[in-house]
Amino acid sequence: MAGFNITVAGDSAINLEFGNVISEKTNGLIRAAAQTLEADPINGVIEFVPTFCSLMVVYNPCVVGYDELTSQVRGKLRGLVATTGGIHRVVKIPVCYGGDFGPDLADVAEHAGMSAEEVIAIHSGHDYLIDMLGFLPGFAYLGGLDERLHTPRLATPRTRIEPGAVGIGGAQTGIYPLASPGGWRIIGRTPVRPYDPDRESPILYAAGDYLRFVPITPQEFSLIETQVESGTYECEIVKGRATTPVQAGTAGERSEGCEASERSSTAGPAVPQAGESNGQAAGSAAWSEGCEASERNASEHAAVPQVNAVPQANQKEEDEDALWV
Repeated sequence: MAGFNITVAGDSAINLEFGNVISEKTNGLIRAAAQTLEADPINGVIEFVPTFCSLMVVYNPCVVGYDELTSQVRGKLRGLVATTGGIHRVVKIPVCYGGDFGPDLADVAEHAGMSAEEVIAIHSGHDYLIDMLGFLPGFAYLGGLDERLHTPRLATPRTRIEPGAVGIGGAQTGIYPLASPGGWRIIGRTPVRPYDPDRESPILYAAGDYLRFVPITPQEFSLIETQVESGTYECEIVKGRATTPVQAGTAGERSEGCEASERSSTAGPAVPQAGESNGQAAGSAAWSEGCEASERNASEHAAVPQVNAVPQANQKEEDEDALWV
């Protein structure tokens, strides 16, 4: 059970504040509050907007007043328990790492004191909770980036980052859904369109879903890009539980707690060697299908060499800096 504070957000919205630290528990409380209020609606409430640490409730003040609204909200959320664990949606995002697709991969690797291949393995090694959407349509703020990959933003942001660019900024990672300026370190790119206004559901995912990055080769990137342009490509969405981040030297642990996939998959695309030019595909397919690999013996996977951990940054500074891209 957890409490929350209510603050005013203009004349037609309130914020339910569940804390001041970004965490999966806080996110679980926000999701639980939204689900509870959606299941038992309050007359006059228009929509809910989840953020890192709060839930905005937008309402029509001509239908329900502030005092009545806050009274009903407190009553309906009495005894609220965070939504954690259980089955959730995992959206698989194919990513071609390094080379022209990820010009900053080498910098991230150097900062972390590891090889580019290790960065790829760690970055694609578990599922990322979508804490919130913001900045651009379909821009997902993801929680759970391995501390070893925390990397400062560029000193001078780029004036244009290509759609689909996958980057790391401080303690976060994410996908640029549209062309945009930005200061995150770009380590790869996806041919998938997280946001497409012409789709029935313009945004591929929602807050509370998880994303899983699946390494692909340049050839696979081109193939998927063609399918996306023709409207024949569909992102694979599976049901699963949160995966354990890959630990150095224990590649097989990646499959802990994983899902029963909606589609059977016996072999994934190979991981390209970082920095290779298009046409040079290499690497191991063992990293491309995280949870489906749980039925295979861990010895079949390529072990990740031991890497020294990067010291954790101050949590308050990370949270205050989280929205900058």
